[in-house]
Amino acid sequence: MTEKTASLQPQTAFPALDPICGDFGIAIKRDGTWTYQGSPIGRLPLVKLFASVLRRVGDEYWLVTPVERGRIAVEDVPFIAVELTAAGSGVDQTLTFRTNLDETVALDADHPLWVIETPDSGEPRPYILVKPGLEARLVRSVFYHLVDLAVTDETGRLGVWSHRRFFPLEQETTGAATCGTE
Repeated sequence: MTEKTASLQPQTAFPALDPICGDFGIAIKRDGTWTYQGSPIGRLPLVKLFASVLRRVGDEYWLVTPVERGRIAVEDVPFIAVELTAAGSGVDQTLTFRTNLDETVALDADHPLWVIETPDSGEPRPYILVKPGLEARLVRSVFYHLVDLAVTDETGRLGVWSHRRFFPLEQETTGAATCGTE
């Protein structure tokens, strides 16, 4: 693991302090909808509360409180980036994303962007790291906005600047994240 990808990694284990309650019956659908036993959870404040205790350990997602923890199912990633705001230009540009749960995350060294190729269609699928081990997938309109802001760097790579770092928009073939360069 490189220094650049270390922050992308989920936790590897839980501290031995809370009992495991099994599966909670909660799922996050590919479109960002949170469900309980198949029915959408309609109260955004409740979903935000659940998201605040969401953790990833290995390939599993857990809701972790001081007294218990339970597994939940996630079809793709837990968050969806639904809006992009750009301030400044060139190297001094700052890009900020808003998620479907109204969290904002700035594209920077701690919150990198990467693009993978979908196995079935070969289309680009862009992601940004929101919290350690927890990502957001950019909706198509946000990705198109990002592409509109793209420039080429000195090596000819297409990408965007944010917080004085360059983030390539090239698709990853290995699954490792391209975290940006200064």
